[in-house]
Amino acid sequence: GDLGPFNPGLPVEVPVWLAINLKQRQKCRLIPPEWMDVEKLEEIRDQERKEDTFTPMPSPYYMELTKLLLNYASDNIPRADEIRTLVKDTWDTRMAKLRLSADSFVRQQEAHAKLDNLTLMEINTIGTFLTQALDHMYKLRANLQPAASNDSQDF
Repeated sequence: GDLGPFNPGLPVEVPVWLAINLKQRQKCRLIPPEWMDVEKLEEIRDQERKEDTFTPMPSPYYMELTKLLLNYASDNIPRADEIRTLVKDTWDTRMAKLRLSADSFVRQQEAHAKLDNLTLMEINTIGTFLTQALDHMYKLRANLQPAASNDSQDF
């Protein structure tokens, strides 16, 4: 499609795919999102470590954006290595919380759970495990039920 016109030296918001494409062709300089700052990411990481529940992330795609921007435009992002480490630390903290939550969920034989402030990538990371665990729990519960009478069947 047609894009532009772009004026040299003036910042403009474009989709990530276009920004990366232009950067690869050396046609632009990327400006990272406001939250991709060492001080802000340190606050987010520390808050995530303090809270028992999941804290809101600055972007629902924080992990994906960080990976893309650091892979293709790390020269435009100040303190890129520190940012990479901070996002990874935050991710690891959230994954540890998610594993603990899933373990507690399975141990207590819960039927549903409410996990606020998770991103789609985090949900996808644990989704297969949880669905398999719930399936196994259902099968175990079904096998423990007393045999039904031969006169009726449940569907």
